Amino acid sequence: MLEITNISKTFNPGTVNEKVALNGVSLKLEEGDFVTVIGGNGAGKSTLLNAVAGTWPVDEGSIVIGGVNVTRMAEHKRAKYIGRVFQDPMLGTAATMQIEENLALAKRRGQKRTLKVGITAAERQEYKELLESLGLGLESRLTAKVGLLSGGQRQALTLLMATLQKPKLLLLDEHTAALDPKTAAKVLEATERIVQKDQLTTLMITHNMKDAIAHGNRLIMMHEGRIAVDVSGEEKKKLTVEDLLQLFEKASGQEMANDRMLLA
Repeated sequence: MLEITNISKTFNPGTVNEKVALNGVSLKLEEGDFVTVIGGNGAGKSTLLNAVAGTWPVDEGSIVIGGVNVTRMAEHKRAKYIGRVFQDPMLGTAATMQIEENLALAKRRGQKRTLKVGITAAERQEYKELLESLGLGLESRLTAKVGLLSGGQRQALTLLMATLQKPKLLLLDEHTAALDPKTAAKVLEATERIVQKDQLTTLMITHNMKDAIAHGNRLIMMHEGRIAVDVSGEEKKKLTVEDLLQLFEKASGQEMANDRMLLA
């Protein structure tokens, strides 16, 4: 479903600020894979996600989504293959529009525009059921303006919007990092449920090792623009934070830096 082959990305090449963000990264995801991506600051996690999304063009290598080579495809064109939830809850929704209007926009994305106006009763019922599954009480607030929602409610809504059309690839860019622990846990539960129900191929960046271990069927850890650790299946199920740190130290030859990485 996603095939990344030997991609590289250097920012500000030939200057004192030169930074090699991706250094020959190759990664293949089968349909339905849920891969968590972890690593310290500057490891290349966000650059990898942005390269897949088309935010940054890569210097070398190729990116294929669902059999389509999107390497040189503009970001807005490859967006039809991708659902994305950003770290900032303020992104991904229209604050001045109602909850149901935001969902309708996401539901009709890519469809031919007509003179049809409004939201049907069937659509409204579908949105209610989807919102009810979040457990945040939004099903009774369909006509509320999104700008009135809390960060967690807004992020959960963004998650629904990103997955309504069942994208070929779901990108989650630290989508719970700005939330309090209780709300983050709810959004992660909803994420797991939606991904499993629709068998969505997913890449999720996180700084939290426990979350990376607890969710998905595969975990990769990046370091200096490369994939240093790649575990899946039974090995991942049995993984602990201590195991992960040892794998990283063995692969990189150094201890994990004490930055934003959450070890517990």
